[in-house]
Amino acid sequence: MRDRDETKTFAENLLSAKSGADVRAGEYVEAHIDVAMAHDITGPLAFDTFEEVTGGEGTLFAPERTVFTIDHHAPADGVQAANNHNRLREFAAEHGAAQYDVGDGICHQVLVEEGFVGPGDLVIGADSHSTTYGGLGGFGTGVGSSDLGTALATGELWFRVPTTLRFEVDGDLADGVYAKDLILRFIGDVGFDGCTYRAAEYAGSTVESLPIYERLVLANMAIEMGGKAGIVEADDRTVRFLEAQTGDTVEIPAYAHAGEAAEYEAVYSYDGSAIAPQVSKPSNPENAVDVTDVEGTPLDQLFVGTCTNGRYEDIRLVADILAGEELAPGVRMVVVPASGAVYREMLATGVTETLVDTGAIVQAAGCGPCAGYHQGVLGDGDVCLATANRNFPGREGSMESRVYLASPATVGVSALYGEITDPRTHATNRYDDHVVSSSTTAGGAES
Repeated sequence: MRDRDETKTFAENLLSAKSGADVRAGEYVEAHIDVAMAHDITGPLAFDTFEEVTGGEGTLFAPERTVFTIDHHAPADGVQAANNHNRLREFAAEHGAAQYDVGDGICHQVLVEEGFVGPGDLVIGADSHSTTYGGLGGFGTGVGSSDLGTALATGELWFRVPTTLRFEVDGDLADGVYAKDLILRFIGDVGFDGCTYRAAEYAGSTVESLPIYERLVLANMAIEMGGKAGIVEADDRTVRFLEAQTGDTVEIPAYAHAGEAAEYEAVYSYDGSAIAPQVSKPSNPENAVDVTDVEGTPLDQLFVGTCTNGRYEDIRLVADILAGEELAPGVRMVVVPASGAVYREMLATGVTETLVDTGAIVQAAGCGPCAGYHQGVLGDGDVCLATANRNFPGREGSMESRVYLASPATVGVSALYGEITDPRTHATNRYDDHVVSSSTTAGGAES
């Protein structure tokens, strides 16, 4: 195993280690995969490729590190979706892979909760938001179903080593400002394609102070600026979180770091105390502005959830803001926890009751209306403020709807008034790392 090279970025060090070659940005490598994932939409296509590559008689490269989830069309919203679910269940059972069913949660949250990913891991997923795993100090990236199908058989995949953009933030964040505001600001500054096939490293005292659930937000939305990966280096906080989550001893590999003399394509520096709550206007995440620029925009729906901001702390923050209040007249709120474990924690701590008492609709864990399939899609002319990651035309329903993106704090406060509202007008709480206890059981997986 290679040690850290002080002249290399995180991506260069990790892909050198995973390929056994001394490589730098721009070079191509065949790297060993640690974990592979697919869900109910991308899985069946990957299975077709796997069966073509293996002649229908192959075995998975590592069944114990192969994960399939049913989370997008969940529960099934039609016969085709139900058939896809059944094929995923059957394939997982046949090959001994870990499989999580309807209600267990979104793939990215499940892999974190169940301890499948950790510092220094190279993780591929047939979903673009597989960049999420970089929040734990790994290299997570989305791949196509065909690439995933091949990797399921071989355990390896070709990569071009990416150049890296570094985002450094120092200083204390103001009340009402969270990781979602940071990443929206970054995307606004570089554009939705400004990090295309580049890695994004997030660093600085502000980032180091963020709890894990906030770091995952930064990594998750790297793809919204085109990023191949989004990375927050693992540290003692990461180790404590994972050891509490899994009960296992966690070590940070030497190669899972950027060198002190690493060369970056660009470095963006920020004063954390000067960043205001951000809102991305329709219909592109890069349309990020200070909340005051859009304050007063009338809303029809508020959506809290997704793999970006559907964790317990996110939903609890919204519940704390709304406690003892009611939704503004004429607006509706859809809340979808990112996993079944999050849902159970909400029930155990009274968060669900608080939300229901305010008039919110709380649904089963999964992706919900994020991609516009079901469970709260928008109609013509509807305006939504969401904790989601994308707001392209038609993303959450009608092509004639409009979606604004913001943090849970901004969404929670806005729900009180029925219009986009600056969360700094209300006190909002910050939470330390919170371990959600998972009790899901997956075929082929230890839980």
